[in-house]
Amino acid sequence: MTGLTAQQAQDRYIRGYGNTQIDNAQKSTKDILRENIFTYFNLIFTVLAVLLIIAGSYRSLTFLPVVIANTLIGIFQELKAKKVLDNLSVLNAPTCQVIRDGEEITVPIQNLVIDDVIVLRSGNQIPADAVVISGEVNVNEALLTGEADEINKKVDSELMSGSFVVNGLCYARLIRVGEKSYISQLTLKAKKMEGGEQSEMIKSINRIVIFSGIAIIPVGITLVWQSLSLGNDFSESIVSMVAAVIGMIPEGMYLLVSLALAMSAVRLGMNQVMLHDMKSTETLARVDILCVDKTGTITDNSMLVCDVIPAEGRSEQEQTGDRIRMSEYIEALPDDNLTMKALADYFPSMGSGDCVSNLPFSSVRKYSGVQFNDKTFVLGAPDIILAGDYDKYKGLVNEYASKGLRVIVFAEYAEGESSVPVPENGTTGGAVTPVMFVLLQNPLRENAAETFAYFRKQSVEVKVISGDNPVTVSEVARQAGIQGAEKYIDVRPLDDEKLSEAAVKYTVFGRVQPEQKQKLVKALQKAGHKVAMTGDGVNDILAMKDADCSIAMAAGSEAAMQAAQVVLLDSDFSHMKQIVSEGRRDINNITRSATLFLVKNIFSLLLSIFAIVSLMTYPLQASQVTFISMFNIGIPAFFFALEDNTKKSSGSFMVHVLMKALPAAITDFLAIAALVLFGETFGVSTEDISVAATFVMTIVGFMILINISSPMNKFRTRVILGCIIGMIFAAVVFSDLFAITYVSKECIMLFVLFVIATEPCMRYLTMLCEWIENKLKNRKRKSK
Repeated sequence: MTGLTAQQAQDRYIRGYGNTQIDNAQKSTKDILRENIFTYFNLIFTVLAVLLIIAGSYRSLTFLPVVIANTLIGIFQELKAKKVLDNLSVLNAPTCQVIRDGEEITVPIQNLVIDDVIVLRSGNQIPADAVVISGEVNVNEALLTGEADEINKKVDSELMSGSFVVNGLCYARLIRVGEKSYISQLTLKAKKMEGGEQSEMIKSINRIVIFSGIAIIPVGITLVWQSLSLGNDFSESIVSMVAAVIGMIPEGMYLLVSLALAMSAVRLGMNQVMLHDMKSTETLARVDILCVDKTGTITDNSMLVCDVIPAEGRSEQEQTGDRIRMSEYIEALPDDNLTMKALADYFPSMGSGDCVSNLPFSSVRKYSGVQFNDKTFVLGAPDIILAGDYDKYKGLVNEYASKGLRVIVFAEYAEGESSVPVPENGTTGGAVTPVMFVLLQNPLRENAAETFAYFRKQSVEVKVISGDNPVTVSEVARQAGIQGAEKYIDVRPLDDEKLSEAAVKYTVFGRVQPEQKQKLVKALQKAGHKVAMTGDGVNDILAMKDADCSIAMAAGSEAAMQAAQVVLLDSDFSHMKQIVSEGRRDINNITRSATLFLVKNIFSLLLSIFAIVSLMTYPLQASQVTFISMFNIGIPAFFFALEDNTKKSSGSFMVHVLMKALPAAITDFLAIAALVLFGETFGVSTEDISVAATFVMTIVGFMILINISSPMNKFRTRVILGCIIGMIFAAVVFSDLFAITYVSKECIMLFVLFVIATEPCMRYLTMLCEWIENKLKNRKRKSK
């Protein structure tokens, strides 16, 4: 097998026949700049700034530095995150074995070219459309077609990119690469049809932003028209309209989300955790069931032979021959899974013998086989291979399985004196004689017990889903400290209905086939659970694809890594604790900060509608709104986003944020509306009303800050005290800039009167909203 020469490959690449990948999840620098600069709200701010300049009200442009700072911070943090993620992507870039100049080398899949000859083994994902030119493999096309069946591919069979090799070994020539490959065409169609799945939190924030974006146009136009109708000049009308509109714009909310997610990605990246999907930390933080495989998750990604038990009645001479035959068997199979590697380490190489044909291991069959000239041998699960005779050996198998050891049987399969082909349909029939039982052990991960104890403390239930003997898996789960490990079941005889019932009832599931893993995940989701799935092999991919969050080990198969949302680059399962903590930090801090933004947005909308209905001029100026936003929202939200906060979140993001924001927003609205009516009735000047309203809003703002920061700690206390000191300093030193003019006696009286009234108003509204939120939670809980 010679393949292309290096020069031929380079020529093809230069001519545009390279395997260029179109589905790149990472944003380019150009994308980051465009998405942060050319936004809908930046356009609105630009229009408002132009109107203020035309009106000659330069003091009201104080919101512009904040907008520019928001944009620059967003760009800087996303570029910083991109640098870290790009470095990780290089380490985790999918590669492929290719024949160049007659030698097998490893290259990144984007460096493949048309006519390249690639080598495909178990666990490989097929990088481009190809045709088999030598060898034989079984592939799974479930990610493309949704069908879980293994399809045999021989010489001249076509391989579709995106499918993955279950077992076997073959050489294949690439016939379609890059955008012309099957997976690329599917990706292009998918991008036209959908904008990508979003998490609950992002969906909720998008709804808030879209509503605000739609509302500001008619409200702004109506306010200007009304102000002009009341006899105010153009400049005054524009200034009051801008104050209302910028109050309705959640200008920092997207920045806050981008900052939080980008910083989480950076922190996780520095700890060898690669995110394929930024929402995965939030999703994992919300899960209440974690499904894990035994091998590679509870145990480390290695296996060793503990002992070999000869079958009863085998003489010493026969035992010696059996070991030689096992060595030949290992050499004759193309399998390179953990079991075969452990066997190869234990049994010294003796050559492949007189092999006639072989049948690679399949997670569906649970065994492999080799046909020699004289005899046929099979190796795999005793309960499958020994079939009706299994009861004779069940005691022996369970004795070692109960110690957490994996037991496989090596057996002769023959009819008469000649060998026969290995049966492929899941049964070896009755003509099987055990030769030896091999005891295998997966060492427990060093920190497995600690990690599972953490999840138990966080009220996350762990389910173990494995293809091994359920007795073995149960004991390993018990050693790892998984709660309920004694509740195990063999799922082979279960139909779909009973499997769904078992999904909720049991903790350990043994002898699970790949499509059953998928059904278990779906059954748990149907029961109302958020499910995360970890895996490292091709038999985990279907379940990972349907799980709410999927996690793969880098030491596992390439196909599993590409299918997962999160990849543990050092295969250290203990990083799961940090991922959950980061997700909870993001949810809690964004929830808290989004509440602050929403208070301003709801208040501004209500006051704008009130101003329109009551035919009054909007009482606040743009610079005063900026002053309030800076010390009640922007600065505290930024610092709160940096705080560690691993409290488990529950309930709807939108409902929780609304119920937290409404008391302060309604209190602000009632206080300012009453203040304006009171002031106008008793002839208080517009300037005094405006300044008094500003200070009333800041006091209510600090009340909601304290409310959402409960329970207080040193960090939160310092942030709030710092904002109070900063507000007082800005009000004194930059009074002209923020339109905080001379404070008259009338202004002080208005301020004191309505501040006193705000406390009981907000207290009772908070109690009402908390009661409503609890009612909604209870109703949702009962509906499940």
